[in-house]
Order: sequence, then structure tokens, then C-alpha cells
Amino acid sequence: MAEQGRYRVLPGPEPDTLRLLDRTTCEPAVVSTGGSEDESGSDDAGSGAPIGDLRPGYLVDAALDWTTQRPTVESVSVVRPTLFAFADGVDPMFEAARETWQAARSEGEAMNTQVLRNTDNEVTGAVYVFAESGERGRLEEFREGARPLEPLLDRVAESRGEAPRAVFVLRPVGGGFTAVAITLRKDGQLAETMRDTYDCPRPDEPLVEGD
Repeated sequence: MAEQGRYRVLPGPEPDTLRLLDRTTCEPAVVSTGGSEDESGSDDAGSGAPIGDLRPGYLVDAALDWTTQRPTVESVSVVRPTLFAFADGVDPMFEAARETWQAARSEGEAMNTQVLRNTDNEVTGAVYVFAESGERGRLEEFREGARPLEPLLDRVAESRGEAPRAVFVLRPVGGGFTAVAITLRKDGQLAETMRDTYDCPRPDEPLVEGD
């Protein structure tokens, strides 16, 4: 019998895979997108929605069958089409992130945050910076779900409401820290600027009619 849950979609560890991070337990499940033969022999996510059309960042409700070697997605529906993008070795890191990291270092902190505003002083998002630690580093932890991005998204939602966001997880050349930039508007100017600057083009989204 399939188990229903709410999951955050993350990049998979191998080609033609995705991670589904349980939003309640923060436990990941690796599933096949159907791009190659897998243990379950299934290449469809049910409800007419192929798993391969899901994008990292999407929040989804899904029913997983755990009786197969790799969990099989029996059904899935998109709750909120937020998009995640990951970029390592970026140069230059945007100014607000550098300022936020410098403030963290001067205060002896391993984490810091700053509200992002446009030239009209309107709030367009938030940036969080984290000191590097561990064998894999923060960027890898965020990408793999070992350190969920959910608390950061929840903090933005508390003050700005629920909406599809664009989230950029960036590490500069030389490392030192990882920045997480959350834009209030998935299709806003800040999101588009970040995509252009860090070569993170917006993916095709066959499951989404509009934001």
C-alpha cells in the first residue's frame, strides 16, 4: 500500500533520478525519473504526470510504494512550483551576500541574513549566508537534503505569504561560505538577474501553466 506524503523535490544522486525529501521527517527517497530502466520497472508518476517533469524545488504531494527496491511514485501533484538552482565556484558573488558574510565574520557568527531590496527600496527577497563546514560543505548538504532549505522558506513565508519562489544556492570561488538567496517572485527581475548572472536558466516546466 502506498504512503501519502508531502515532499520537496531535489536533484538526484545519479542521472535520471530525483530525491524526494519528506517535509515532515526530512528523510530523502531516491526515485527514478524513468529516463532509464530502474528496479521498479515504472516510468510514470501516475495521474498523468511523469516524474521526469518535476523540477528541483517543487513542493509536491506524492504516494510512494516502498515495496520495490527503489520507491515507486504511484501518484504526484504539484503543490507549489518553487525552483531551486545550485551553482559552485561563482565569481563574483553578489554584493549583498558578500556584505552579509563580512558582517557574520566580524561578529564571529557562522550564519547571517539580510533582506534584499531593489533600487526603489522594495523588498525583493532575502539572503542567508552559512560558513562552510563538514566534509561535503554546505552547498552539497542543501542539494542533497542533509540540511533542508525548508526552515528558510518557512521564514520568508511567515512574513510574505506562500508563493512559488526562486531559490539560488551559491558558493563563491575559494569557498568560505555558501549563500542562499530566496526571491519573493519566481518570475521577478531579481530572479531573472540571478539566472543570467550565474548561468542558471529557468527550466522548462510542462506541469506548470503559470505562476
